[in-house]
Amino acid sequence: MSTTCESDPLGAPVPEHSPTSTTERPVESPYAVLRWLVLATFVVILNETIMVNAIPRLMVELDVSARSAQWLSTAFMLTMAVVIPVTGWFLQRVTTRQAFRTAMGVFLLGTLVSALAPTFGVLVAGRIVQAAGTAVMLPLLMTTLMTIVPVHDRGRVMGNVSLAISVAPALGPAVSGVVLQFASWRWLFGLVLPVAALITWFSLRKLTDVGETRPARLDVPSVVLAALGFGTLVYGLSQIGAESGSTVPAPALVGAGLVVVGIFLLRQRLLQRRDTPLLDLRVLSHRTYAVGVTVQSVSFLAMMGAMILLPLYLQELRGLSPLQTGLLVAPGGIAMGLLGPRVGRVFDRVGARPLVVPGAIGVVAGLAVLSRVGETTPYALVLGAHVLLMVSLAALFTPVFTLSLGALPPHLYSHGSSFLGTTQQVSAAIGTAVSVTVLSSRTNALLDAGAAPSAAFVGGVQWAFGAAALISVVVVGLVLLLPARAPSEDEDAAGGGDETLEVSEGDPTLA
Repeated sequence: MSTTCESDPLGAPVPEHSPTSTTERPVESPYAVLRWLVLATFVVILNETIMVNAIPRLMVELDVSARSAQWLSTAFMLTMAVVIPVTGWFLQRVTTRQAFRTAMGVFLLGTLVSALAPTFGVLVAGRIVQAAGTAVMLPLLMTTLMTIVPVHDRGRVMGNVSLAISVAPALGPAVSGVVLQFASWRWLFGLVLPVAALITWFSLRKLTDVGETRPARLDVPSVVLAALGFGTLVYGLSQIGAESGSTVPAPALVGAGLVVVGIFLLRQRLLQRRDTPLLDLRVLSHRTYAVGVTVQSVSFLAMMGAMILLPLYLQELRGLSPLQTGLLVAPGGIAMGLLGPRVGRVFDRVGARPLVVPGAIGVVAGLAVLSRVGETTPYALVLGAHVLLMVSLAALFTPVFTLSLGALPPHLYSHGSSFLGTTQQVSAAIGTAVSVTVLSSRTNALLDAGAAPSAAFVGGVQWAFGAAALISVVVVGLVLLLPARAPSEDEDAAGGGDETLEVSEGDPTLA
């Protein structure tokens, strides 16, 4: 790649020539491709958590329980977890523009269905369609980034990209709080629809193709196994502690889900022999990637659990309006967004260790403080704990994303992006389901013991935040296993080691 000559809005230098562009369409720089992908990805991923703040209102307007309402978020994340592996096959067969057009078209259709939904079931269906479009954007963005950005710039570019991947979910509750103060929950989709449509139109005018297409075969049994396995697992977790569960006990559902997921993974191992897996598990033979994915998954599990608990606590117990709730959680999301680019620059200079270790400790500390909230806890303390949690996650996400994908050779970019996205979404779905389950179970137990409703709810919130804090302790130990930077040569005893990635001319990797 040639010498840089100017600065790009993504925060990285702009190369004079991109060896990976396969179109003659005029373009400012290869980084312009990322700029449009980041903008669109931010909008679609924002919808992952935009319904969190609306759950209390939906429980009343659509007459559903908290356990049912949380499926507006869980179904979204589960759909992404199931569809993301398929995108590896899809993105190999189509160009960047075709993938973008398909993803945004499906997302716009889901948004329209959700805005007009007459019943709760239709609303969930609209969310599922939204998620199917969103699932294509994340791997498309990550793989394009790894293809066109040189190693020495990935930290700061990834810091800006983290705005879409991590900050958008964090800002979802704040955005929905403002909208819900002045309008119906339907406007959460009614306002997004024209914005997403305009971004799609402008992006398609500027977006260019990166990489080359190649034939690939879709393994339908793997798709079915992924859907059944992950869906059954998270549904079973959501039913633990339910007052009147389904005819199949929750532990049996969880066990069945784990078995099917295990069969799915075994099938991928078999398909690797023919080099046609839906999800290539050879990415896990790179130790840095495996550790990074685990850190990312556990962090998202804790973050999503906290994000669904906080609005319930502030609105159900403390009586805040959606707008007040959104304003209270907004500083944390804003701080996370502002720190993303700066964290990337620090990572490029000093490596990961000075960022990820304090970040992991801060996540545990923030959740531990939230586990002590009560009926009269000062809002300033709640705000401070939430800001600490978001800032700590910002210190974790950019280095971990960069190290994880940077540990893979180019031919595993697509599967690395897909596997990371899949595990992230499944973990977030599990975090949401487990948090609501712990909250409901502990609240019901205290009510049965004669506690007042408010005291019982406080006990449930404390236990749920406490469970998230205990789970996040795992992150502290794992980040100590991460290197300061992606190894530059084979250093991993298992499976060939971690390799520094270089952008090579003619690299056909797209997905």
